Amino acid sequence: MIPTQATRPGKDVRVVVVGAGFSGIGAAIRLRQAGFRDVVILEKGPQLGGTWRENTYPGCACDVPSTLYSYSFTPDTAWSRVFAGQREIHGYLRTTAERYGIGDVLRCGVHVQGARWDPAAGRWLLETSDGPYSAAVLVLATGPWHIPRHLDVPGIEEFTGPVLHTAQWDHSVDLTGRRVAVVGSGASAVQVVPAIAAQAAAVHLFQRTAQWMLPKPDLPVPAAFNRCLNLLPGARNALRAGQYTLQEGLGYAYRHPQLARLIEAGARTHLRLAVRDRRLRQALTPGYRLGCKRLVTSSTFYPALAQPHVRLHPTAVTGVRGNEILGADGTVAQADVLITATGFRMGELPLARSLYGSNGRTLQESWGGEPQAYLGTTVSGFPNLFLLLGPNLLGGSTSAITVLEAQLTYLTAALAHLDHGGHRALEVRPAVQAAHNTAVQEALRTTVYNSGGCTSYYFSPSGRNTFAWPWSTRRLVRRLSRFDPDSYTSYAPAGPTPLPAPAAPQHDDRTLPAKGLQP
Repeated sequence: MIPTQATRPGKDVRVVVVGAGFSGIGAAIRLRQAGFRDVVILEKGPQLGGTWRENTYPGCACDVPSTLYSYSFTPDTAWSRVFAGQREIHGYLRTTAERYGIGDVLRCGVHVQGARWDPAAGRWLLETSDGPYSAAVLVLATGPWHIPRHLDVPGIEEFTGPVLHTAQWDHSVDLTGRRVAVVGSGASAVQVVPAIAAQAAAVHLFQRTAQWMLPKPDLPVPAAFNRCLNLLPGARNALRAGQYTLQEGLGYAYRHPQLARLIEAGARTHLRLAVRDRRLRQALTPGYRLGCKRLVTSSTFYPALAQPHVRLHPTAVTGVRGNEILGADGTVAQADVLITATGFRMGELPLARSLYGSNGRTLQESWGGEPQAYLGTTVSGFPNLFLLLGPNLLGGSTSAITVLEAQLTYLTAALAHLDHGGHRALEVRPAVQAAHNTAVQEALRTTVYNSGGCTSYYFSPSGRNTFAWPWSTRRLVRRLSRFDPDSYTSYAPAGPTPLPAPAAPQHDDRTLPAKGLQP
């Protein structure tokens, strides 16, 4: 049940942000910089970090260059590698939160169980493990990489050894000298297999679908290079811009599938040089266009498969029998430990089933299994609700942080519109949302995402692409750069007391030391 009773002091706030990963921390910083100081972040975990707190499997790292996978307002960050690992990224988030005093508004260990829009009050009423909260604006920053997708085959419960999902790694399990089966062939599998191969006595990798793969120039960044970047004005921004341009070039090929063939040629060369065994090379060659699934990068995966104690099984797993993993092609592999690198339930927003809008329907009911929003950010029927990294915003070449920051610009502009117009709420018009999503789906038809000949997490069970943005990131940033009030219905205040006015915008990065950040 969602509460109607009054909240306790300190829990009746302007903005509640749910989640303290990249999206939630970035939202709190940008809101406070824009003068909206009455912000609270509710994080169910023991500390901030989001997916970079949860994913601690061996080899976990980013597949986007570190300089691009970071906030643009922290250009002085000195990364130790071209592609940072999990620990460094998690540390970066903690350091950034401390730098901007986010510990003052961060409440860890608070699980949001549900929320409903109160039309009379013009506020969101939340039920949490810390009691009721009330907010004028609700920002969902839980992200798509949140709910693990577990292996669901007969006999999995009877497996005789430990079962580890890459997003729920148990570091007490020692893999030394043990037979390990890995299920999956996406980004996490490509990282974990080389990392564990040196320890394990045997590694069996079950691959349902081969992946297109390019080499990953994961080099250490010399301290002298970082010092030079600090000394040369604009050097880091120029490096970031260069990496962004490269990513956009890849995205251009995805929107023009004939060009993807040129990148495929490079991926085939990478495979041919790394894998000499013809049969293994054939099993690792995809049967769909590059970009149809998210492109994987690694310079260590193919060499790991060439080791004599590592074996690729190009088949789906159909069951488990004791300590045996059963493949669809009749393969039987014995294992002491089972690792499921099966990713996340990408289309499932954690709160969708318990988030009630203005018409009394949940977000899940409103979507009907096909998540959609206006510019991936606002949803008709859910006033003053903002989704970060929502439906149809990302793609196979985009840095999520670039998209996130564009959304935060839109969010702060929307809140400013509320204040300047004396409104209590705004809601995207149904016709505007429908027209936008029709255009998105039509544009996706000719992209490699939809026409590349594969199935991927981009699609809902009904076959609708709910993940990818069909145009350039530059176009998305431009669309989100200014709030468009004509696309919304704005509601007048319910009473004589308007929403609390924002404080004066802050222009100084430095704040008092953070309170409440967990070690």
